[in-house]
Amino acid sequence: MRLIVVGLSHKTAPVEQREKASLSDAAMRALLRDLHAGGVTREAVALSTCNRTEVYAAAEDLSAAEDALLAAFVQRSRIDPSELRCAGYTHRDGRAAQHLLRVAASLDSMVLGESEIQGQVSSGWHVAAEEQSVGPVLNQLFRHALSTGKRVRTETGIGRGPISVSSVAVRLARESLADLAQRRVLLIGAGQVAEAAIGALVAEGVQEVVVANRTVAAARALAARVGGRGVGFDCLPAELAEADLVISSTDAPHLVLARDDVATAMAARPERPMVLIDIAVPRDLEDTIGDLAGVCLHDIDDLERVVEASLNGRRPEAERAEVLVAEELARFVAWRRTVTAAPVVASLHGKAETIRRQEIARLDGQWESLSDLDRARIETLTRVIIGKLLYEPTVRLRAAVQEGDGVAYLESLRHLFDLETAGHGSSAKTGSDREEQEQ
Repeated sequence: MRLIVVGLSHKTAPVEQREKASLSDAAMRALLRDLHAGGVTREAVALSTCNRTEVYAAAEDLSAAEDALLAAFVQRSRIDPSELRCAGYTHRDGRAAQHLLRVAASLDSMVLGESEIQGQVSSGWHVAAEEQSVGPVLNQLFRHALSTGKRVRTETGIGRGPISVSSVAVRLARESLADLAQRRVLLIGAGQVAEAAIGALVAEGVQEVVVANRTVAAARALAARVGGRGVGFDCLPAELAEADLVISSTDAPHLVLARDDVATAMAARPERPMVLIDIAVPRDLEDTIGDLAGVCLHDIDDLERVVEASLNGRRPEAERAEVLVAEELARFVAWRRTVTAAPVVASLHGKAETIRRQEIARLDGQWESLSDLDRARIETLTRVIIGKLLYEPTVRLRAAVQEGDGVAYLESLRHLFDLETAGHGSSAKTGSDREEQEQ
């Protein structure tokens, strides 16, 4: 079984394309079902965040799998094939595994060391498990990726400084508005991103926070943590007119604020500027809002400059993290090689057991005088002989596979003992060779 990932991220696509490629929970589940029904991929996991949308799969034929992933991507998102070809990327086998380990370690994030990606990777994996689209390969890969991310955060200082998109957004707001502590803040959305923003705002000394959310109870619960107020979306016009800073982070598939909404609010306060920061993907705020007088609009891609300024102290930590990722990748590759040997070992022992049983059955009619005890002794003796004969070849094969030169051993055993193992053949051999080269 081989690995492949198809996707796009903040490194390859602007927010305009990332929002087209983003997947809602329903779309993600539908994509996984599409892949399962297609039969080309054996396992699949989708990951969709503000900075990336990716689909990981395990399959025998990676060319066919790539076509299936691209088709499902286009079918279940709003991105068109030409955009996906230009902005997307594909990684296979060892590089696919390395990519996920770097993602989970936040080495591929816009905010190096950000803490939210672990939860997002875990969430994507759990959705796939609920849809029954994962199996032994991707389960092991995602388990290993999350473990790698935890190790990187524990053993390096990569998490120091602004460690979330929300905290970087608040830093950007501080640059745009003098004396942030005295400003009135309106948060639109009450999810995990908004919760992180609340923490960053409190650290800046902000006293007045209003949380607006479609579900009023969720807004009130979040606002209560900082002594703020929670309101429904029906109160947005009034709250917008009083806000100095607006941070929006909903998962709505449509715009939450249009240009006219902000224009109306500004008409009542022409001398007071307003800063709006949209960290949602798809975006919550109409992009022409920034053209209004007295209004400063930032989207998630505008955070790059603030992020870059905070990187210098963490670059050495990132280098240490890359070493840890390389170590963990080697462990995963070793596991993959062991799994590759397992079907051949099982087939070899299975064939020997079949021959043993057939020979005992063939001679059984000639042994009328044997007692039940004698038959049990013959059963034990033949099992021991088979076990001792196959012990050394099995140990040597597994050792060779662990050392990375087991392909020839595997093929020799298949040929010499005429073994039939699922998923192997001439094309599988070529795939194994390519995989070794990519790792």
